Amino acid sequence: MAYLGNAPAEKYISFERQVFTIVNSQTAYTLSHSVTNENDIRLVVNNIVQEPGSGKAYTASGTTLTLSAALVNGTDEMYCVFLGRAVGTVNAPAGSVTTSQIVADAVNGDKIADDSISDEHLDPTAITGQTAETSIADDDLILLSDTSASAALKKMTRANFVSGIGGTNTPNFKANNSGNTSVANLTFTKLSIDTEVFDTDNAFSSSKFTVPSGKGGKYIFTARVYMPVNTGSADYAQVLLYKNGSNAASTAHTFSDSNVLNHVSINNVSAGDYLEIYFRQGTGGSQNAQVYEFSGFRIIE
Repeated sequence: MAYLGNAPAEKYISFERQVFTIVNSQTAYTLSHSVTNENDIRLVVNNIVQEPGSGKAYTASGTTLTLSAALVNGTDEMYCVFLGRAVGTVNAPAGSVTTSQIVADAVNGDKIADDSISDEHLDPTAITGQTAETSIADDDLILLSDTSASAALKKMTRANFVSGIGGTNTPNFKANNSGNTSVANLTFTKLSIDTEVFDTDNAFSSSKFTVPSGKGGKYIFTARVYMPVNTGSADYAQVLLYKNGSNAASTAHTFSDSNVLNHVSINNVSAGDYLEIYFRQGTGGSQNAQVYEFSGFRIIE
């Protein structure tokens, strides 16, 4: 059918309704809209439509509704429908819209209520169906739930993910000695170590490593000591790791010619503990010993 001017919009029609709060012993109520008379409204009490008119159930004029008898609060219910106030709406009735009526990509974040989608409405293949990453780029993002902020979703980059997970093997250090330390026969002698190669926490000084504040834990310590000898194969030497002036771990060696003696151990240390390298040899006379390496690092747990 053709129209002159703009075509009328297609709308669903509904009638405005007003629900009343019952007041005991009250027969007069205020309407939300002015009416000509009681025939402009349909009054329903306790789900029963009432008869309008003088001498009947109710009358109405302007915004005043007058009942022929008072109702009881908590027992009776009352509402009216304004017959002269039909309301047009473009909203479809509940349950009448199917997927075929929805324009592709029409639903976005503005049309979805906060917290309205739960895990039961999510398809697991949205995650499990993706290709697994074999490397991480600097600008790649990781999504996580922050339990300290009411489970708010937050993103992390590669940089702050690495800094926030796990740890680094620090403190770590490496040092050696440019000269020799004379070690008498069958004596426990502290070896001199005078050259730092690296020291992340400035914890190595005066031939010893001191565990910094807050950096206690398990450490791996390594020592390599060189001692030139030309004696019998029954001769031996020991490389010892001392903690706070006492033997904490040692490695014994036998040799018949020039040797580099190695020691590796894992030690549980606390802040303030200090570690040194000692040496003992049984060649029958004094020998020179040189520290090729004294190093260590904290284990990540």
